[in-house]
Amino acid sequence: MKILLFGKDGQVGWELQRALALLGELHALGRQDADLGDARRLRERVRAVRPDVIVNAAAWTAVDRAETEEAAAYAVNAAGPAVLAEEAARLGSWLVHYSTDYVFDGRKEGAYREDDPVSPLSVYGRGKAAGEAGIRAAGARHLILRTGWVFGRGANFPRTILRLAREREQLRVVADQFGAPTGADLLADATVLALHHIAGLGAQADALSGTYHLAAAGRTSWHALARHVVAEAVSRGFVLRAQPEAILPIATRDWPAQAVRPANGTLDSARFRAAFGLAPPDWRHHLNRFVAALAAENRNPTS
Repeated sequence: MKILLFGKDGQVGWELQRALALLGELHALGRQDADLGDARRLRERVRAVRPDVIVNAAAWTAVDRAETEEAAAYAVNAAGPAVLAEEAARLGSWLVHYSTDYVFDGRKEGAYREDDPVSPLSVYGRGKAAGEAGIRAAGARHLILRTGWVFGRGANFPRTILRLAREREQLRVVADQFGAPTGADLLADATVLALHHIAGLGAQADALSGTYHLAAAGRTSWHALARHVVAEAVSRGFVLRAQPEAILPIATRDWPAQAVRPANGTLDSARFRAAFGLAPPDWRHHLNRFVAALAAENRNPTS
């Protein structure tokens, strides 16, 4: 299998470099190699490699900045994925693309299913929804994998909380937004499992083309997540000024942001489980492992 990966330096892309290499010949590109906002360059890259699978882990993820830079955000999150899908359709390749819970308005009580109507509240969410629509319209065989609350290499919520807990004696964290923290390593490993399954089915795999939710099981709030991260870190030897009880709950309205976030970003992964045989574990599984790795780095900062 020849695979072309876009977004190799992001949280998910970094893990995909490791995981996808198991499937065959991997060509991994970063933004310096191919900007999703440059349609001509994207087409050139795809046509030069002629991959069996295109995996797009690149995206505009600056949610608040998208509100004032809408054209640039749409070029990356909407137009770019559509171009990749058009090229995949021309080659007869598969396209794997990562989307987000931000395509929903967050007003549903329970976990969102794939057939729930999209109703994004932000420029970022609208751009990602448009990217999904562009992929479907191109007619390529595809896996659109919606996820949320991703953590891994680089900047993310758990790392930020630990940094702030070192610096401050008290933190205030939003308590009325809910989702499931999902490890970038889980997303990468699940992607490889799905592609391996597809490769084994041949032409019958075409029936699997579509949209799937892929997120850790369970549900928590940003506030409860922050407390969990700090408690877990302290148990593993972190010295922090702010202890779990010093992390105070606040409402979304008390934390001003340019982009509106969905209050409920919980995703039901049952369809992915039925298609590919993987049931994502509870969100604490990968998160605790992530904190343990950070603790090891903290003990051995030069290693």
